[in-house]
Amino acid sequence: MTPVTVFKDKRAAVFGLGSSGLATAKALLAGGAEVAAWDDGDGARSKAAAVGLPLSDLHDINWRGIDALVLAPGVPLTHPQPHWTVQAAQAHGVEVIGDVELFARQRATEAPAAPFVAITGTNGKSTTTALTGHILSASGREVQVGGNLGTPILALQPPKSGRYHVIELSSYQIDLMPTLSPSVGIMLNVTPDHLDRHGTMERYAAIKARVPAGAKAAVVGVDDAFGQAIARDLAQAGKRVIAISTRGLVPFGYVAGQSHIYRVDGKDAEEVADLAGVNSLRGTHNAQNAMAAFAACTALGLDDRTIREGLRSFPGLAHRMEQVGRRGRVLFVNDSKATNADSTANALAAFGDIYWIAGGKPKSGGIASLDEYFPHIRKAYLIGEAADEFARTLAGKAACEIAGTLERAVEAAAREAAQSSAAEPVVLLSPACASFDQFANFEARGERFRALVAALPE
Repeated sequence: MTPVTVFKDKRAAVFGLGSSGLATAKALLAGGAEVAAWDDGDGARSKAAAVGLPLSDLHDINWRGIDALVLAPGVPLTHPQPHWTVQAAQAHGVEVIGDVELFARQRATEAPAAPFVAITGTNGKSTTTALTGHILSASGREVQVGGNLGTPILALQPPKSGRYHVIELSSYQIDLMPTLSPSVGIMLNVTPDHLDRHGTMERYAAIKARVPAGAKAAVVGVDDAFGQAIARDLAQAGKRVIAISTRGLVPFGYVAGQSHIYRVDGKDAEEVADLAGVNSLRGTHNAQNAMAAFAACTALGLDDRTIREGLRSFPGLAHRMEQVGRRGRVLFVNDSKATNADSTANALAAFGDIYWIAGGKPKSGGIASLDEYFPHIRKAYLIGEAADEFARTLAGKAACEIAGTLERAVEAAAREAAQSSAAEPVVLLSPACASFDQFANFEARGERFRALVAALPE
């Protein structure tokens, strides 16, 4: 835990008592703050009470005595409209912040030089976070990894000299963090997402841009127009920018070609890593993740050989193009984390002869943008609310059937993939949808897929 001593003897309202909210309330109490914690859900309040947290209905408190509202990242700050707690706080001049802001203030007070890597982007941030943490840990550094990935930031050990924090940040978290100053800030990419929470693409991109803008060393992916504009603006402002591209778009920084990563300095290009054979980093999108991690670790002082060793030993992340088993020639891949079409595009591009399991709670845009990858698909098995919509998109372009459930989809895909004459047919769960119509989250969906694969005969 990171005790938030910067709020000692202050009063903080905490709203949203999921994992990050519970960790926040505990960290504030441990630091000597007075806490009023609340959640609209009876279940969340019961869990908080069970661990001894003080509950106060924020409808009834005197907001004039509150120093800050610490908001859980899943609670609307601005769109579609501010949450009622935000409105109450703003009406009384109370600042609204998040748990990562508390960490940042604690770091600035106790250990401002403690290494802190902040990572964001629409896609790839979890893998990049885990990979960067793995490389640092494999090199013998003491590393804390968390944030939007896994452990809430205030449940990690506190910042101190020689202790590295590698933190994944969602746009929701960044929006609640006015003082963002990491040692290295990585912004991988910006594609449409969460517009219901941010209103416009321009606002969404501006929030993401705060991660590299506040960093000493800014690593920016420039394969999309928003990334190019962010990198250009930061460079013009005098910021140290390390550009990364899988399309050869940078004169200075890192580029990827096939499975190779090159460091580019004007006209000179030096190969620094070869990802061939590293199954956990398969695909162009993972080349971008690897470049970002390489650039970050270089900025933190690691040498190329040490970074290469870390890349080769990276085990990968669950539910992200995770190879969960084989049945004869058939490879089964769990990419349940692919909750939008952009993420699924990476998996469809990485394999051929795909027996694709897709569907769930649809997101805007559907799968029309995946048209160029439809030739890779031998057959699609569609599940969940999106099944009918996806079937219409695939009509005349790829064979498909509406399986309805994951159980029926795995059974049919495994049977028909086994009949393929391809060298390595792939049964791929990459839904391009949220999971909430049939599963609690993408992790539950991926775990169910893994269990179904394990239960197959042979």
